[in-house]
Amino acid sequence: MTRVLVLTAVDVEARGLARHLGLDRIADSPWPHFAAGTVEVACVGLRASQLRLRAERLRRFDLVISAGACGALAPELIVGELVVPEVVVDRAGQRWPTARMRRLAAAGTLLSVGEVVETPAQKSRLWLETGARAVDMESAAILTWAAERGASGAVIRAVADSAARGIPAALAASVAADGRVRPLRAVTAALARATTISGLMELRAGTEAALKTVAAALATLAREA
Repeated sequence: MTRVLVLTAVDVEARGLARHLGLDRIADSPWPHFAAGTVEVACVGLRASQLRLRAERLRRFDLVISAGACGALAPELIVGELVVPEVVVDRAGQRWPTARMRRLAAAGTLLSVGEVVETPAQKSRLWLETGARAVDMESAAILTWAAERGASGAVIRAVADSAARGIPAALAASVAADGRVRPLRAVTAALARATTISGLMELRAGTEAALKTVAAALATLAREA
């Protein structure tokens, strides 16, 4: 029986996946943390900054999955599309091959960066420079942590924002480093600029679509565990 640990950056991702998968909240956890059967979901913050601090509360695991939303770099990727990379790379060129998962075919590369990619022009440049299909900020750190513990690591993400859209800095700032979404800050940023309001709504819808896709893939994986 394979015990699966699913790690997300943002509390909304952890809660959304837990809801779709029917997981129970771990009552004594001070941060979003859910489990049922062989699957556990935990929020570990932007860039996985809280992972090492929260690791002592995690259960034993065989497979660690970096899960949640990602941004498209390849123009053909659409919102809600599943991204399961064969390898994760960073801007320095370091590479992390991912574990094979039955019934979830891996393809292509995912780029893990340290900062939010704000504009379509930045996305285009990263795509041309790296060949990566999509981008996130946590997978490299999560795969490194898994390898240090002798566990297999993989990535199951889905597109929340297409290559034609970035994430405005004002909206990115509404997420704290520990993964908590601060709604008031997001609304304030949106009200400051009319264009940001539409961006907020599109990002919210895209994230919801991405989480449904990722949850379906995780459910498939759990049935095989």
